[in-house]
Amino acid sequence: MAAEIGDYRVEISELTLGGGLFAFPPAKEPKLLNPLVLAYMGDAIYEMYIRQYVVSQTNHKPNHMHKLCTRYVSAKAQAKALERWMPLLTEEETDIVKRGRNAKSGSSAKNADILEYRHSTAFECLVGYLYYLGRYERLQELLRLTLETQDTQ
Repeated sequence: MAAEIGDYRVEISELTLGGGLFAFPPAKEPKLLNPLVLAYMGDAIYEMYIRQYVVSQTNHKPNHMHKLCTRYVSAKAQAKALERWMPLLTEEETDIVKRGRNAKSGSSAKNADILEYRHSTAFECLVGYLYYLGRYERLQELLRLTLETQDTQ
């Protein structure tokens, strides 16, 4: 089954994860979505990725899982991950990062400075963008780097 959005066509199967659980394509082509919309989705995708990683580890005490997750999903950690990604990004990906970084959100992070917050928004924007384009291998490649970065610190 396919969804058509203007000239943009996505196979629903490309957007399904978890047996069809996530089967709703965006209302517009990903390149036309507001960067904050991409970041909103990217935040959820990254949070789920990290939670799955944490559950795959041996210690399943809720407090431990929460502390481990926050090591990865904080604005500071995401900004550091983006810094590591930057030399590896394509021109298209760099453009999306810039759009996300420059987006005016109207809010700020609780435990981060404005620069970290903007870079974490850029990080989430790129995650959302790659997810909606169905570039799962590329997304997985970059997300694995966030685990390697944290594991070595």
